[in-house]
Amino acid sequence: MQAGSLAWPPGSTPMAPCSSNATLDSCASSTARSRYDERDVTILALDCGYSRLAWGLADARGWVAQGAVANQEIGTLALRDWQNMPRPARVVGVNVAGEATRVRVEAQLTRWRTMPQWLIATEEACGVRNRYALPSQLGGDRWASLIAARQRLAQELFQPACVVVNARTAITVDAMDAGGEFRGGAILPGVNLMLQALAANTALKIPPGRYYDFPLSNADAMLSGAIQAICGAIEQMRLRLDIGAALPKCFVAGGAAPDIAPHLTDPVEVVDNLVLEGVLTLATEQ
Repeated sequence: MQAGSLAWPPGSTPMAPCSSNATLDSCASSTARSRYDERDVTILALDCGYSRLAWGLADARGWVAQGAVANQEIGTLALRDWQNMPRPARVVGVNVAGEATRVRVEAQLTRWRTMPQWLIATEEACGVRNRYALPSQLGGDRWASLIAARQRLAQELFQPACVVVNARTAITVDAMDAGGEFRGGAILPGVNLMLQALAANTALKIPPGRYYDFPLSNADAMLSGAIQAICGAIEQMRLRLDIGAALPKCFVAGGAAPDIAPHLTDPVEVVDNLVLEGVLTLATEQ
């Protein structure tokens, strides 16, 4: 274990959720429902996406608090969400939102006189092998999600292949075989980006629509088409990964997960904080 890394007591797990149905909003968000203890050694995990920043504070028992803010509100973290939070032992995160977001996040951490460790994808970690042509080019959020999915599958008697979906501003669909090898993945526009592209390049507008298998209005057809396109990409990846055994399990995370998951073939598991789980696993196993 490298200097500065956090050792967890035997038998404990850093990934225990706040509850069996925990989400970033339903867990102890900010200070109102937190259980801080100055004696605990804690890690602050960060997930800086294109549209929002998600964070989670964890100790050896699991998540202590979690929350999320839109990227334009990052400047409020120190005085709002983190105001009464004790200084974490470490801050570890992934950032796909660019240099400006990194600088703004680090400014919010100056109150603790600490700097975050920004994770990037490597050739291998935590039982996952990265087969990207340039391993570091794989987004940190995708890498963390693969790590988290592998950890979740380790609890099953037989570890199946899986497809890991991050349904955010962009959609990523990543395939991992039963041996923990990341085989590759696809990136496609998210639901809102698809709708915006239609509105910008056709005479169609974006009124509120609903999903239907057989839409009967333009608004419903646009939304349903976007969701069906995403689901089609996911199911195609699962079929390509299938080696004749059970259909690969599908983990779906991100803000659009509730819109997508119901239209996928089982087995499907929605995990709201998959990236944070992976960040925490990487942080504790370094």
